[in-house]
Amino acid sequence: MRVRILAVGKVKEAFFREAAAEYQKRLGRYCRLEIVEVADERTDENASPAQVEAVLEREGSRLLSQIRDGEYVVALAIGGKRLDSPGLAEKIRLLGLSGRSSVSFVIGGSWGLSKSVLSRADFSLSFSDMTFPHQLMRVILLEQVYRSFRIICGEPYHK
Repeated sequence: MRVRILAVGKVKEAFFREAAAEYQKRLGRYCRLEIVEVADERTDENASPAQVEAVLEREGSRLLSQIRDGEYVVALAIGGKRLDSPGLAEKIRLLGLSGRSSVSFVIGGSWGLSKSVLSRADFSLSFSDMTFPHQLMRVILLEQVYRSFRIICGEPYHK
């Protein structure tokens, strides 16, 4: 299976890059992993709702341009469905069984994801009601995808 992570922005902090690289390496034995980064938009923390919407649409357009036809898309969104680790593993397993060869997880930028990206998603996934920095979310997602493949393969994982 091919797993793609489409993310707004680059991982700037070395400790996040190192953690992400470790999980990328571990995932190499389970799937073909590709990480696609699209440019983020600079915006003021006090941006108006209209400015935020414009930023979301520009970032969303970049993300949508990276989604391939027939690809199953999982948007990471606070309002999405919550799954535990075995539940995410089962979701990935069933996608593979249904003939889906590629799944893309989409991580938004500082303001989240545009309505157009959320509309394109086949599934919205929430890790928490809390807000996480998008750089940390990439590490969390990579760890959970790795854990999912270990569960699927019947290998031990920490509970």
